[in-house]
Amino acid sequence: MGDHGIFGPRSVTWRVMGEPILLVGGIRALLMQGLHPRAMRGVLQNSALMDPHEAWSRFVRTTEFVRVRTYGTHAEVERAGRRVRKIHANLTAYDPDTGTTFHLDEPDALRWVHVGEVDSYLSVARRAGVRLTDAEADAFVAEWRRAAEVVGLKAEDVPGSVAELRDYIEAARPGLRFVPEAAHPLRLSLNAPLPRMLTPLRPALPALTLLSFATLPRWARRLYGLPATPVGDLWATATLRTLQTGIGLVPGDVLYSPAARRARRLMAA
Repeated sequence: MGDHGIFGPRSVTWRVMGEPILLVGGIRALLMQGLHPRAMRGVLQNSALMDPHEAWSRFVRTTEFVRVRTYGTHAEVERAGRRVRKIHANLTAYDPDTGTTFHLDEPDALRWVHVGEVDSYLSVARRAGVRLTDAEADAFVAEWRRAAEVVGLKAEDVPGSVAELRDYIEAARPGLRFVPEAAHPLRLSLNAPLPRMLTPLRPALPALTLLSFATLPRWARRLYGLPATPVGDLWATATLRTLQTGIGLVPGDVLYSPAARRARRLMAA
């Protein structure tokens, strides 16, 4: 009963990751991933994410991995990580820029995906008004070194503070771009395949995707061919704050997932 996994009730991660506004952070993380040519080509050439018949089963598996990694026991996290590491080690993709084939577990691409995820969750949470001191933000980044180990990276090879996170992203920028063979995420959001029970949400998907784009750094928006101005930054922050305030009016037993509710009880204790 005392095995709370790689984070636990004293972690900043548990406090942040249960917030529903982090759905925007998750989409932003995918958009950040899409700017690394090899990471994106690995997805395009191996993933069923773009297949209307397979997209939601893939999405459910990814969501379940994030849940287990965040709230699962050590044994559950290890099983999930072992499965992901095996998949990445066995799959390959072709890089037309270099004419070479690479495995999906190459550290450079995995590191970028990790950094994009951490930066996205932290950025969206803070801009939405989730209260985090600078020290707590650093602790969040440091805690996610444990998550990096789950997918096969070494803890010391990924950023351990907000400053290191920013420095890594800045150093990686010259090699980032949106590959021409990929469909633009905004266009995909207009025709996203949804299960029948979620069809009423279809009109909101383009707006949610647009908000996720607006939370990206300006240089990233430009790489996607979108406008990037300070006004867009202000709009994104104001919208996140408004959504977070509105979400806060929903009762906790409806608002939070079962895993997040359990985590909140443990944190309160």
